[in-house]
Amino acid sequence: MTNTALITGATGGLGNEFVKLFALNGNNLVLVGRNDKKLAKLKKEVENNYLIKVETIAVDFSEETAAEQIYEQVKKLGIQIDYLVNNAGLGGQGSFIERTMEQDISMMNVNMLVPTKLMKLFIPDFVKRGTGKILNVSSTASLIPGPLQAEYYATKAYVTSLSNAVAYEVKDTGVTVTTLMPGAVDTGFAQAGGLTQTKMFAHGASPVDVATAGYKAMLAGKLNVFAGLSPVQRPFVGLMPLMPKKAIMGFVANQQSTPS
Repeated sequence: MTNTALITGATGGLGNEFVKLFALNGNNLVLVGRNDKKLAKLKKEVENNYLIKVETIAVDFSEETAAEQIYEQVKKLGIQIDYLVNNAGLGGQGSFIERTMEQDISMMNVNMLVPTKLMKLFIPDFVKRGTGKILNVSSTASLIPGPLQAEYYATKAYVTSLSNAVAYEVKDTGVTVTTLMPGAVDTGFAQAGGLTQTKMFAHGASPVDVATAGYKAMLAGKLNVFAGLSPVQRPFVGLMPLMPKKAIMGFVANQQSTPS
């Protein structure tokens, strides 16, 4: 029986690379995104190139019922999901008092509420079958506070903490939850979040390498995987939670500042 992967944020960046990886390995796909036309184009390309079955679900992740819409549509299609990839994410630069309430609520919905609900909806099915794998895309940002992206860093801290705790709770059920924590990645994320001119994204990692690391870690049932970090960054990331908070926040703020 062919496995099926549900991938959110499938039409760009890391999502597109996840699509290729799962398709290349013979998995059918349920692609989730906001843009109907982009989804239809991706579906056609993937089905032609990889000879697999692809379904698409268009939904606005800023809507409170987005996860329920996805789950209900999957059930209507009669599809069993074997891999759940919570990849969709929303960033945005700016100080806490500059950003609007609407921007922050939308980010919290996309980065926290939707993946939480999707896990709530799909994990009982996984546990009942005794199999299923989840890959949640978090960030190295989840390890520290992030001035000028305070809300984003906080949402990713939530994703990592929740994912790790749930992974422990289901450890004897045949279900695994893996958290992917990349550094800056060369995708459309930086442009959408107004971060292209920052030091942090001056040398973004390859999305192919990051997606591949996450995919392999998920299959292996690993808890956490760091990806897209240079040899210099790797030990630094491990030390970040131990460094003085004021010093690390000053460094982060500097890395995220745009030239005046």
